[in-house]
Amino acid sequence: MSNKHFPGPALLFTAAFILASCASAPPPAAPSASKERAAALVQGGLDAGQTTEASPAPASPAEAAAQSPAPAVASAAQPEAPDLAPPAPGQLNPDETAFLQRYLNRLNYLVYYSEDAGVDPRIAKIAVSQANRYLIEKLGLSVIDYDQIERNKKDQAEAWKAETGGSISLIQYLAQKLNADVYVELDFSIASDSKPGAYTASAQGSMKIFETSTATMLGSIAFTSQPAFSPSSLEAAASNAIASSVWTLMPKVTAQAKELIANSLSRGIRFEVIIQKTPDAKAVSALRRALARKVREVEQISYSPETTRLDVYAFAAKDKIEDALYEAGNQAGFRDLNLVYMRGRSFTFDSGM
Repeated sequence: MSNKHFPGPALLFTAAFILASCASAPPPAAPSASKERAAALVQGGLDAGQTTEASPAPASPAEAAAQSPAPAVASAAQPEAPDLAPPAPGQLNPDETAFLQRYLNRLNYLVYYSEDAGVDPRIAKIAVSQANRYLIEKLGLSVIDYDQIERNKKDQAEAWKAETGGSISLIQYLAQKLNADVYVELDFSIASDSKPGAYTASAQGSMKIFETSTATMLGSIAFTSQPAFSPSSLEAAASNAIASSVWTLMPKVTAQAKELIANSLSRGIRFEVIIQKTPDAKAVSALRRALARKVREVEQISYSPETTRLDVYAFAAKDKIEDALYEAGNQAGFRDLNLVYMRGRSFTFDSGM
């Protein structure tokens, strides 16, 4: 039997050393809770007596977006948005185009005669009535008839002087008061000749077209009638001459009125807004900017602590403009803004200040 040899002490020590070197080093010990708390206190991250917690793992971009708080609602103290540039004149969106077409098809006419012409009122009434007859029968429009104008001339004379000081004619004032869009003024004279049993007359003059809200004359159409005959009287001959002239001319008048009104509305229908008691100019500026975001354009005409005047342009009905003023007033601090009176497309408000 062969002899077995066992390693000596030196060899065993060497093997143990090699095995210890090959073993992986243990992970470093986690810092104690007391050390974490001390570091946090030094860095200002904890209050005294507060314990530490393990930090969560970083969230993914999607999780971070989902967990982010909703943006705060802008407060009233933030700066207001800058003024908006008005749309270019004549460039209408589909809604504005549709409104303008409806508006032109429903124009409200007031027809009267020029009192400076010296025409017999009975002949003048025939001329006005013939124009109104055309508007009713051919266009299906409502009219402000001659007798209604005569009654209002008596009833509104004092109010006209008080409100306008005579800056516009009484008829122009009535046209605004009665919500006419177009005022047509007949200005004519009658030439006549008579023989026993034969009376002839002819009429010549013009029909002037005015935009009611501004009292601006938009155009004029001249006419001369053919001689009219009557066997009974000069008045009958004159009536025939003016009636035939007006009836023949009215299609041109209405067509030109629509075209001229459409051209004058490139910025929108003009509304005059008067605000009484406006001591705060900054508040008025805020009102103007707020209103400009609800209509097509706002132009400030004048300012004083007593009264501010604005021109408002929009393709909208009058009640929509009034509503827009109240909404803009609430946004600008005029919460007690209220309508005092309205005439045509002119509004007068009290600021409530």
